[in-house]
Amino acid sequence: MKAQEALIAATRQLTQAGIAGAAGDARRLLAHALGIAPDRVTLALQDPMSEGAQARLDVAIIARAAHQPVAQITGKRLFWGHEFRVTRDTLDPRPETETLVQAALEQPFVSLLDLGTGTGCILISLLKSMPIAQGVGTDISPAALEVARENANVLGVSKRAGFTASDWFDSITGRFDLIVSNPPYIAADEMAALSPDVRDWEPQGALSPGGDGLDAYRAIARGAGARLMGGGRILLEIGPTQGAVVRDLLAAQGFDQIAILRDLDGRDRVVAARKPTEVEDCALG
Repeated sequence: MKAQEALIAATRQLTQAGIAGAAGDARRLLAHALGIAPDRVTLALQDPMSEGAQARLDVAIIARAAHQPVAQITGKRLFWGHEFRVTRDTLDPRPETETLVQAALEQPFVSLLDLGTGTGCILISLLKSMPIAQGVGTDISPAALEVARENANVLGVSKRAGFTASDWFDSITGRFDLIVSNPPYIAADEMAALSPDVRDWEPQGALSPGGDGLDAYRAIARGAGARLMGGGRILLEIGPTQGAVVRDLLAAQGFDQIAILRDLDGRDRVVAARKPTEVEDCALG
């Protein structure tokens, strides 16, 4: 069988399984099976499939038909121009999160804290783009921290990136001039409506804190002032309906210059704020 025939069959199988974007997924999984970059697939379509490549493709298509995300099957995801390792212990980095990275890079920073780092995609992308900076990524999942450490090493920022097990600020000392986070924000009663690709395969604790979905923002808003330098910034990814509430949580803690930023689809995606320089710093633990 030639690669083109394998691609057609894989696309048909995913379509029958109800997978949205079946053709694109089949192409990416074919590239994975062949061990080539997705943009090289066209050049390989007339090549015969080896037994090993066909076996890898068959396994991958069965997994995708069961709604396992492509990034988990291939073990990697492109984000901010860098390839990150992805596992079932981490969220799949999403393009809309690049809105936060872009906003963070609009001003320089030298010390960075990433709360709930997951794959480390936000922290590492920022450090790659800001060579003078150092940063710390936290997570309550030891398995996620191992993935983040591996990504930092592979992408060449391990000397500037530290990783700490922490429940938000519990294990954090010192102050930073930038705090970022993509925390769990899906309300408990919204979980059932998620696509099975997300609901059944990604870590539940990284998706939802339970309740109304706002507990992580409450904890971050309460603790951020003590861990930010005067004039420091905080940027939080949000669900598209949460902007006003998160803005008010930060305002109640004395933050100003609060803005709600939209992603490329026009949805509210990030709340950005600043700690006033004239506010007396909180006592540090």
